[in-house]
Amino acid sequence: MFIKFLHFDIHKYLSTVSFVLLIFSALFFATDSYTYAQQTLNHNLWISGRGGYKSYRIPSLIVAPNGDLLAFAEGRKSPGDSGNIDLLLKRSKNNGKTWSSTQIVWNNGDNTCGNPTAVVDKDTGRIWLFMTWNYGEDTESQIIQKKSKYTRRVYVCYSDNNGKTWSKPKDITSSCKKPSWGWYATGPGIGIQVQHGKYKGRLLIPANHSFSKPGGKMFGHYVYADNIIYSDDHGKTWHLSHSLNDYLNENQLVELSDGTIMLNARNYNGKHCRAVSLSKDGGISWSKVTFDYQLVGPTCQASILNYGNYDGKDMLVFANPAVPISRTHMTVKVSFNQGKSWSNSKLIYAGPSAYSCLTKLPNGNIGLLFESGTTSQNQNIKFISFPPEEIFTPGSLIK
Repeated sequence: MFIKFLHFDIHKYLSTVSFVLLIFSALFFATDSYTYAQQTLNHNLWISGRGGYKSYRIPSLIVAPNGDLLAFAEGRKSPGDSGNIDLLLKRSKNNGKTWSSTQIVWNNGDNTCGNPTAVVDKDTGRIWLFMTWNYGEDTESQIIQKKSKYTRRVYVCYSDNNGKTWSKPKDITSSCKKPSWGWYATGPGIGIQVQHGKYKGRLLIPANHSFSKPGGKMFGHYVYADNIIYSDDHGKTWHLSHSLNDYLNENQLVELSDGTIMLNARNYNGKHCRAVSLSKDGGISWSKVTFDYQLVGPTCQASILNYGNYDGKDMLVFANPAVPISRTHMTVKVSFNQGKSWSNSKLIYAGPSAYSCLTKLPNGNIGLLFESGTTSQNQNIKFISFPPEEIFTPGSLIK
């Protein structure tokens, strides 16, 4: 009797254990799947000297309408910002876990095809890609000082199939660049589409240019300034905003909760921080430039993103090399009050780093594509993805 009772209890016990293990396994794998979706990823998408190019620079990162992640960059066969440069693309279908081989979007022989600046029209699903061109033998200095054989030109192409194929690049210089301007660069980074208010649907592309200014302190009497390219008809026509002539250069845009457009710019004012201007008319005219001393940085491009709702608040995210002189210490900061103040400085990578581009991934992670290296900031273009919670934890993401 005792043996039968014991035998019965053991089987009942084993059945119970099996059931518990089954439930635990289901919970474990479900949790693991969720953790995977939210985990930190770190990949070198392009490495200098590999893939047929001496170096890779100028990152742009967007999410296509179907959820694919598109990373753009310049493939440089020549040193500097001019010469033989092709415009490249890689794709990820799984939030950045794996990436496709390199696709060439635009190759114009020995000439420069650069400064990728992409934007998605959420109303039509079309992806617009702005780029700039110059004759490969003309240098930036020659173009700025009007001593080049040809000038810098503005091109745009588009994709209606999530970046798989692209239209032939179209020259729109006459509508986006004044004849008196020399150097011209779109972005680099991304454009935005206005989501709220009177100007909802407008496409905005950040850009900058050089022009002659008596008493100017750069390149003789030539200086840099910012401008915006915009469209109110889904890209059928493109127009030019008023210029911001305050020694500004590469800029990025973000829309605030009330529809105000904030411009955040690299500048040559000796402040060792970011320049900021606001627009109440959808990016056409701009307020007096101010300086945000909380956003310390060298003379370098940076990126800014409206992440949207996080923990019940609208969150802006900013990334740059957060030191006053050298290009190192890629850092992310956040603002919960529309850029009035910044907090939770999170070190991404302490080593050499420079240009960057932010986006929000379909799984909710923050995606950051940036230039980095161990001895130089231009050794590779790295992609990192991390859940926003990481911003509020101590320690750097990449050792």
